[in-house]
Amino acid sequence: MTAHGAIDTAPDRFGSRLDDWWQRTLSTPGRQRLWFWGGPLLVLLLAAVLRFWNIANPNSLVFDETFYVKDAWSLFNRGYETTWPDGADESFSRGDTNIFNADASYVVHPPLGKWLIGWGMALFGPANSLGWRFTVAIAGLVIVWLVMLIARRLTGSTLIAVLTGGLIAIDGLAIQLSRVTLLDGILAALTLTGVYLVLLDRMAAGQRLARLLAAQNAAGTPPAWGPVMWWRPWLILAGLTFGLSAGVKWSGLYFLAAYCLYVVVMDALDRRRAGVSLWASSALLRTAPVTFLQTVPLAFVAYLSTWLGWILNSGSYARMWMDDHPDERWSGLFSWVPTWFQSLARFHGEIYNFHVGMSTPHPYQANPLTWLFMIRPTSMYYVGTVEGEKGCGWETCSEAISGLPNPLIWWAGAAAVLYLVYYVIRFRKWQPAFILMGMLAGYVPWLMYLNRTVFQFYGIVYEPFMILSLGYVMWLILGKRTAPDYRRINGVRTIAVFGIAAILISIFFYPIWTGMQIPLAYWQMHMWLPSWI
Repeated sequence: MTAHGAIDTAPDRFGSRLDDWWQRTLSTPGRQRLWFWGGPLLVLLLAAVLRFWNIANPNSLVFDETFYVKDAWSLFNRGYETTWPDGADESFSRGDTNIFNADASYVVHPPLGKWLIGWGMALFGPANSLGWRFTVAIAGLVIVWLVMLIARRLTGSTLIAVLTGGLIAIDGLAIQLSRVTLLDGILAALTLTGVYLVLLDRMAAGQRLARLLAAQNAAGTPPAWGPVMWWRPWLILAGLTFGLSAGVKWSGLYFLAAYCLYVVVMDALDRRRAGVSLWASSALLRTAPVTFLQTVPLAFVAYLSTWLGWILNSGSYARMWMDDHPDERWSGLFSWVPTWFQSLARFHGEIYNFHVGMSTPHPYQANPLTWLFMIRPTSMYYVGTVEGEKGCGWETCSEAISGLPNPLIWWAGAAAVLYLVYYVIRFRKWQPAFILMGMLAGYVPWLMYLNRTVFQFYGIVYEPFMILSLGYVMWLILGKRTAPDYRRINGVRTIAVFGIAAILISIFFYPIWTGMQIPLAYWQMHMWLPSWI
């Protein structure tokens, strides 16, 4: 019995011993620093191994690499994307890479992602498939690192940061989009960078507003509108980064809109807590315009800069349209606008119409309503062989890159998102609301395009926020150090069981995420749902 008459159970004693052991382990500043940096660095090392090991396999253009790799190389050499002769994929894979034509190719995504891919190819050589995939692998590591930084900022816990980073380090979708050259992994890295910068602004702006209001209170009655903060460097950098993300894919603009809205709402709530009488009007009439001016113009300039190669090369697709069609030029108030900008605006109209109207059936298209349930993942690569063919040592073999996330992590992450929606409504905490804005920006807009030809792997852009949701729920499960011992030890056990299961599932699925040669029967064991085939 304890001094208060409560029964002292064995789990309670074990929970106390666990906390005591953890405190002793980090009992010196040196050990604390080692854990602060060492834990995340070990996760990053694990992520690097899973992404770079045998990344050159397969040594052929996989799925939409046929577009982005070749576009990246012609863009890097000519300043714009060009057409390629028939059979170019096979020639390119054999190392005959400089066979692109001089004619410009019609493209439907901005150039920045392809510029980055091209720089990787220039570094390692275009004939080396490591060069094709180097940039996306680095982007994958950036995602893991940023997830840990955001998790630590939101929870104050290095342990949660390590656990959260570990989950995205071992997840299948994150691994595949770091090993197959698509634009989506690069987009995810840039949008997540912008989100992290908004988080830094959020943590600095609230403190600065409080100081300004305190100073005004000390000097006399503060104005009803409250102060306006013009110098917000993190927010300005976030606007720049979101503009660059739109230079990879336009969906980066959703993150700019969502997090600017978040900044305005949180500023209004800060003013309300500080006692500003007209806090709502202040946010709407002052904070919103200032936030717009601090982000959108710079984002536009950053986005426009990604088209510099197109602007400077007269051979770019539709570059000279307005020069060749003077009757189409803008007139009146906008007649002064340069013809290159008018041509670019018209080209953007073409791209927009393409995306909105893209409904060509594809065997692996997936309705966005099914994405969180992981109903139709994308098969990016599959080669079947028989015994003796290409080193096959079984009766039949498979080499596959199946766009499957780790099912446990994905489904648990989706459940965590739904729980955080309830949690924000119930407790009105800004940290989970910050995470959910990423889901709002990365997932919800796709619900407007249910009839478009879209794919499950687009989820890499919002998957970090699913896993951050899962990390935040783990933090809630662990509870504070002042929580009862039984709750903490049960939380530790729950998270440990979940983590071990996630690791084992990733080990089980890793061969079909990376194109390893395996028996056909082993591949079939991974097809848990008929729609996965």
